[in-house]
Amino acid sequence: MASLRFSKYEGLGNDFLVVESAEPSCLDDRVPALCDRRRGVGADGVLLVLPPFTPGSAGRMRVVNADGSSPEMCGNGLRCVALHLRRTRPDLGAEFVVDTDAGPKACATTWTPARPGDAEVLVDMGRVAILEETTVDALGRAFSLVLADAGNPHAVHLGALPRDEVAIFGPALATHPRFPKGTNVEFVDLAAAARASVVVWERGVGLTLACGTGACAVAAVLAARGLAPHDQELTIELSGGPLHVRVARDGRVTMRGPARLTFEGDVP
Repeated sequence: MASLRFSKYEGLGNDFLVVESAEPSCLDDRVPALCDRRRGVGADGVLLVLPPFTPGSAGRMRVVNADGSSPEMCGNGLRCVALHLRRTRPDLGAEFVVDTDAGPKACATTWTPARPGDAEVLVDMGRVAILEETTVDALGRAFSLVLADAGNPHAVHLGALPRDEVAIFGPALATHPRFPKGTNVEFVDLAAAARASVVVWERGVGLTLACGTGACAVAAVLAARGLAPHDQELTIELSGGPLHVRVARDGRVTMRGPARLTFEGDVP
């Protein structure tokens, strides 16, 4: 059996194994073992780089979480795939489109001078839809949530919660019957008009250092609520570092943040 070649990337500590393939489901049964941090390579998920859907796109990204589930979108993963494509396609310019299960996304890459091979990636995430407000009871505690769609589902709680409590209430909310397909959950501490601290429980992964679509959902909710300005870059402080998000008045969202290659290897 041929070995599997992978490249490991991270964006603010959200780490992925990037694998090039022509077959979307080629690794579905192997992903949990590959992502196991004790017995495998270790990662939050696998990013398959596939042939593009649309003419002119540089490639297609398919995300498989560590538990084997497949979300519609992953913001940090998309930045990592953009860096991978820029590194491995010599004829590719700094700006290009990547197909995702949430539609095509325009990416612009800028090399990081102090760290050759690393990049900052700006992504046009499209419109984030604010759906509704609801209250959900989890483990005897009521949480007010703003539901948003950033290509994948999010439930935003405008209130801080320590990470150890997020580890308790996050999974209870993410798998609540109110959300038949599950949801990502963000707990928000609004520090200033253009800055917020966020802890994320990510569907299919758990407590993560960063979530790109989560940062976009939080920024969109804050702007819609009048708690942050439109057309101005907001700093979303995640456990792994800051992401910079701009929400236009028409609801379009751009995300700017780092991506880094950590190592490459082969597994049997």
